[in-house]
Amino acid sequence: MAEKKTDEAISFEKALARLETIVADMEGGKLGLEKMMTSFEEGTKLVHYCSKKLNEVERKIEVLVKKGEEIRSEPFELKEEGGEEKGTDRIS
Repeated sequence: MAEKKTDEAISFEKALARLETIVADMEGGKLGLEKMMTSFEEGTKLVHYCSKKLNEVERKIEVLVKKGEEIRSEPFELKEEGGEEKGTDRIS
């Protein structure tokens, strides 16, 4: 299979699927050294691409919150295990 270039307009889902295939191939232990290095390089590029896309989406997912008549954006906060919000010091 020809190596996909991450600077082309590929979808996040396709990049992630390709990355999963690469990981499975590498974990399978059947790749030669050269193929392992080529796969690692492609995987590294895909990780960078996916990470960049996720960061772009995270910036776009600044939730618009309407407070009274004012609309302002608040950063999206991920929840940690146990349902607590990550990076917040809220006292209820």
